[in-house]
Amino acid sequence: MAPQFTLDGLLARCASANWRPDQGTMLFFSGQDNVRGMEEFRTLRSRLYQLREKMPLKKLLVSSSLPREGKSFVAANLAQVLVKQHGRRVLLIDGDLRGPKLHKVLGAAEAPGLSEYLMGEQDEFAVIQRGPMENLFFLPAGKHVSSPAELVANGRLKFLMTRVEALFDWIIVDSPPAVTVSDASLLANFCDGVLLVVRSNSTPFDVARRARMEFPNNQLLGVVLNCVDGDASVYSQYYYSYYKNGSHAS
Repeated sequence: MAPQFTLDGLLARCASANWRPDQGTMLFFSGQDNVRGMEEFRTLRSRLYQLREKMPLKKLLVSSSLPREGKSFVAANLAQVLVKQHGRRVLLIDGDLRGPKLHKVLGAAEAPGLSEYLMGEQDEFAVIQRGPMENLFFLPAGKHVSSPAELVANGRLKFLMTRVEALFDWIIVDSPPAVTVSDASLLANFCDGVLLVVRSNSTPFDVARRARMEFPNNQLLGVVLNCVDGDASVYSQYYYSYYKNGSHAS
């Protein structure tokens, strides 16, 4: 039988990590309130709370069509901006077992993490990190594995999400790109909704459409259009498009 999973137990047993975040990527670690790009994430947060009034929404998958479109950046900063509002407790999960990036932008350890948990080598307490930003927790991808899709589908991820759901106000999952591998659609089955990140003047329209088709209409919440200003070195401009379908966004 698995040990009882409580907040007190998590705080007592999870790793207290000394993260060294990339200040250029982790906007809300800067200590300033007017860093370029912050307001767009606050707007996205407001949109999500509006959707939450119409549908159950706590576990959110962030994906993209292809690599290098900014999904990990969006996931990381969305987690930060959600924490900033009324002390919400947020768990950020790196579900990209093929090309994990979140540990790099956080300046955190990559392992142990999700892969070790899914293989039964570690429990929840051993793989969740608590960093310097209050109420922000991180579950890294863990060590490289040869069959990520099979691991995601082995049943332990469903158990994990059930265990952590009661302890957090939001759970943000960064996934692999949706077009290139099947992992994203598998991960979406354990979440309440999906945000799809596309890069302005970069993502081909037909590829973005293929990515959208990987997720049913009732899963896709909206699209984040990234790097609108064309500056490849600065991810700062985000626009959100929500497709209304009855009372749900699709």
